[in-house]
Amino acid sequence: MFTDALDVSRTLPREFRSVAGKLFPRTGPSLQAAASFANVLGIGEDYGLLLKGTSTEREMGIFLERFQNNLDLLIQKTWVEKADEARKNALLDKVPPFVSLIEKGDYREALREFGVILEELAYLFFGSQSQSDDFTEYTFRIDIEMGLFWWYVGTLSSPQGLEWAKSADSKVLLAVLLLGICYLTNF
Repeated sequence: MFTDALDVSRTLPREFRSVAGKLFPRTGPSLQAAASFANVLGIGEDYGLLLKGTSTEREMGIFLERFQNNLDLLIQKTWVEKADEARKNALLDKVPPFVSLIEKGDYREALREFGVILEELAYLFFGSQSQSDDFTEYTFRIDIEMGLFWWYVGTLSSPQGLEWAKSADSKVLLAVLLLGICYLTNF
């Protein structure tokens, strides 16, 4: 799924290549690049509030609870074939441990788990199309912000994305995680 996500010249419309390229350069993203990407995704205000001093523990807890509730609702309300019901239930079971990883501050592992959760979510939403080589381009044809989000997901899950996460600063890892979490909380 999501092949060559870091190759922004192939997968992204021209007007988004610059901001996306800065989010996941080979050396890893910066906080400023993450904030710019959040603006393009249409979640800049909520994202900015979360990052201000990385929020209080209480505010982050409330936000993560909203995220979990919204993601659970998205998963539960997604219609799937009978054969995929077990897959849907398995995905629901992955969300609470993921949230726990964030609460513990294990952002590296949370990022890896988030990629798995999002790939499964893509399958529930789009079926086998989510596993095709042109999935990101397909989502851009549906909606630009959605396409950018699924490009971000593919980048998180790519070998290059996982590689830069190994050496990334915890603030940057949290910032990158919060991009997807904010988007799904507001979906």
